[in-house]
Amino acid sequence: MVDDEADLVKAIEIRLKTKGYEVLTAFDGEEALTKARRESPDLIILDIMLPRINGFKVCRLLKFDEKYQKIPVIMLTARTEEGDKTLGKETGANEYLTKPFEWEDLMEKIEEHLR
Repeated sequence: MVDDEADLVKAIEIRLKTKGYEVLTAFDGEEALTKARRESPDLIILDIMLPRINGFKVCRLLKFDEKYQKIPVIMLTARTEEGDKTLGKETGANEYLTKPFEWEDLMEKIEEHLR
């Protein structure tokens, strides 16, 4: 889970842990990239507007690296413009959800990509 909003990260982390998931967190793009490369998670929930390295670049760097390109990325962001959604897909995101979001929608996408 990558977002610079600590409260949101904590809320999602708690909900995922109650469902039995192990959750790693990062609060900026650089930390996210480092942890993703070190831990090779099963899935990444990624904000776009992050300090240090934005989510588009984090996604691109992972998706264009053979070692990490199969990790599903769900972008979860306040950016609702069609151009942002297109860019998300172009950088390799598997899903693009906007804030505010429905918890059920996020869980559905998580479960779909972890099957």
